[in-house]
Amino acid sequence: MLVNCVAYQEGTKLSDIPKEDISEYVKRPDCFVWVGLKDPTPDELEEMREEFGLHELAVEDARHGHQRPKIEEYGNSLFAVLQTVEIKEAELHVGEVDIFVGPNYILSVRLHTERGFADVRARCEREPHLLKFGAAYVFYALMDTVVDRYFPILDALETELEKIEEQIFLRNTARSNIEALYALKRSLMILKHAVDPLMEAVSKLYGGRVPQICAGMG
Repeated sequence: MLVNCVAYQEGTKLSDIPKEDISEYVKRPDCFVWVGLKDPTPDELEEMREEFGLHELAVEDARHGHQRPKIEEYGNSLFAVLQTVEIKEAELHVGEVDIFVGPNYILSVRLHTERGFADVRARCEREPHLLKFGAAYVFYALMDTVVDRYFPILDALETELEKIEEQIFLRNTARSNIEALYALKRSLMILKHAVDPLMEAVSKLYGGRVPQICAGMG
């Protein structure tokens, strides 16, 4: 599903545009297009591949989903896979955000995750002095938001641990405490599997050669 499709120039929003006009805007100097998709169909991904010239291997990853967090460079473009973690009905659920970044476009693809990035878009539009860096800045803002959203999850798990500790010392409910501890351990492992590979991938941006698409932000 197409969530939004917006053209920007020199850090300023030009307009919401129909997807059929993407190719017209990406040809303009100092202009880029930011597209958001949610649980897209194969046909929708194919349309984006044709509009932006996306690498087929990256599109294939987005088509199938369930990828390990990573950042891959394809010439002058990047493909990133990030995992989202949300609490639903007292359980952790893992989703995925695939991000395609080029000199004049950024495409975010949400898979099995409810929370979108309207707040990120609004913040970027309030900061034209940063948005003028184009797709590379939006990429940074999206990654920063995904990581920031881990922290409330960590806080919730810490609170749950404190409750279990209190029950251990105040009540004789060994079985229920053991079950709660195992549930907490499962939650921590889910979060660990989302965070650890992401930290490894992000080190490519901060601990060595800067990918070409991000070089202009230095």
